[in-house]
Amino acid sequence: MANDRNSNQLVVQQAKAALEQLKYEAAQELGITIPQDGYYGNMITRDTGRIGGNITRRLVQIAEQQLAGRP
Repeated sequence: MANDRNSNQLVVQQAKAALEQLKYEAAQELGITIPQDGYYGNMITRDTGRIGGNITRRLVQIAEQQLAGRP
């Protein structure tokens, strides 16, 4: 069944720049080079997964700190 809704749409459009910055920081910490042309097809799946996992870990940490009332 076709779904016209794209689940990858950002709810807060201003968050795009912050997420991009987080992606580059995570890749740098892991020693992974992100292609400058934006094409990820030549990257190893393991590397993209590591970047995504690192981003998720950071977002969870940020949320936990906010819920605990810490900056």
